[in-house]
Amino acid sequence: MGQGKNKKAVILASVSILLSLGMWMLYTGFYQRFPFFSDRTVTVGVFSDSYWEVPNGYSYQILEDAIQAFEESHLGVRVEYVSGIMKEDYSEWLAGQLLSGQAPDLFFVLSEDFNDLAEVGALKDLAPLIEKDSGFEEGRFYSSAYRDGQYRGIQYSLPFECAPKLMFVNKSILAGEGLSIPEEDWNWEEFYEICRKVTRDTDGNGTVDQFGVVGYGWEEAFESNGIQLFDQQGKECRLADTKAEASLMFLERLWGLNQGYNATAKDFDLGNVAFQPMSFSEYRAYKPYPLSIKKYSSFEWGCIPMPSGPKGSNISALETLRIAMNAEARHTGDAWELMKTLTCDERIQSEIFAYSEGMSVLKEVTESEKTLQQLIENSVDNRSLNLEILSSAVEHAAVAPRFRNYDEAMAEVDKAVNDILEGETNVRMGQIIWNRRINKFLE
Repeated sequence: MGQGKNKKAVILASVSILLSLGMWMLYTGFYQRFPFFSDRTVTVGVFSDSYWEVPNGYSYQILEDAIQAFEESHLGVRVEYVSGIMKEDYSEWLAGQLLSGQAPDLFFVLSEDFNDLAEVGALKDLAPLIEKDSGFEEGRFYSSAYRDGQYRGIQYSLPFECAPKLMFVNKSILAGEGLSIPEEDWNWEEFYEICRKVTRDTDGNGTVDQFGVVGYGWEEAFESNGIQLFDQQGKECRLADTKAEASLMFLERLWGLNQGYNATAKDFDLGNVAFQPMSFSEYRAYKPYPLSIKKYSSFEWGCIPMPSGPKGSNISALETLRIAMNAEARHTGDAWELMKTLTCDERIQSEIFAYSEGMSVLKEVTESEKTLQQLIENSVDNRSLNLEILSSAVEHAAVAPRFRNYDEAMAEVDKAVNDILEGETNVRMGQIIWNRRINKFLE
């Protein structure tokens, strides 16, 4: 009898220990260390060179650090990516992978591919994952960068890094002409007047050799004058809008200052131009951090927002590199967690300022003192960089409508603007003619 009780007690004790051990393994995730459970692999599609098209020896560094952080906190889940795919080949590679059903669970999405991938159903709608995730905070992202990942109101991607366009100023030219750097809320008329005053023949040989601006075109003018060029469905063009007319008339006046000389970016490089719109990524690439040469050494320069039109504000375009999830992803939950590690982890996002030429999409990262110190240490002159201007440019950036064949429609507008401004027809008539043509194209 005693032996039976002892045996029963041993069995109960053993069961209790096994249950406790099982509960502990579940709670800590230790069970995932066993090969039986280690069969979950998340795959990532990525290209090998810089998104910003400058030499970069750290193209995989951020991804690999994110993978390490993710795998340490998600035992039993492995992350794999294929290396060696160049950016110029990436779109074709990704399309082939999608067609063959072999596409990775997550992949970086180039701007020119996003609309088409969303339209054909290749991207997973992230709304259900976002709604279930109480720890996900949309407000941590810059709102424009976040909205740039939407297609027809559906969130198909999260922003990874971005770069706003700013107006870069040759402070030396302005100082030499006795002019002040414009305030952040400057407008077209102030812009025009400065360009008019600095455009002149400085050596007396009868040829203009100092210019007001280079690289300022219709897109910058339209954005800063509040023009929504297309409706959200891409069915209607608004080139005939009176705000577009005002923008074209302004460009005629501005370009006329050069007296027929076609100023180029090289003129700005040589210190002969007062203003040039430039992406923040280009600004960083042109400064003397490890993989680049100090391009502008003969003059002092800085950045300010774009000038505002009479019906607009001091805004410009934003370029965003996105991460999307395959609509057919196998381990959706794990893929979502890795996506958050890449886009929402402060430590990973801060590495963008160390290993890339863009900027973080998280407000708390970009606006931190640590970020400013990183930029200064990388030899970006803090006298020419104002993080408040940078942050505001991203937060209030123009977000283009998303529809299939958007790039082709923009190319049609580019042809229209060049024809209107260079042709014999008056601006208003040219707007009406080309607006009809583009609407037919959209049909």
